[in-house]
Amino acid sequence: MTHAFSTLDELGDGYGFRKIRAALGVDAFGVNALYYPPGYEGFSHYHDTQDELYFVHRGKVRVEVDGETRDLGEGGLFHAEATTPRTISNPFDDDAIVFVVGGKGGYVERDGHLTDPERDAERRAAFGKS
Repeated sequence: MTHAFSTLDELGDGYGFRKIRAALGVDAFGVNALYYPPGYEGFSHYHDTQDELYFVHRGKVRVEVDGETRDLGEGGLFHAEATTPRTISNPFDDDAIVFVVGGKGGYVERDGHLTDPERDAERRAAFGKS
């Protein structure tokens, strides 16, 4: 499969994990969404080899790591190396949805290519400049 579409709602209901990787055929990295109910107390965990990047899609969560506690709202980001113990909780009054991407092996250098450089190169070069 070269591509796939879905929504978080299509991948399940209720609280807990929404398994994105298998449903969309992703094999280059791990990816899940976590639905936290209000008042949810997370558990401390770590991984053997997989670093994780957390993105708060909706609501607010509390991250505890290395003696530091930080509350992250929508758009908040948190990265942890594999063996770093961390706890993600939702002690707040509303649901929270966190998108989690995990991987190992390092960054793949920029390898994108325009399929139509004649049409898009100038516009692409200007994108993001202010």
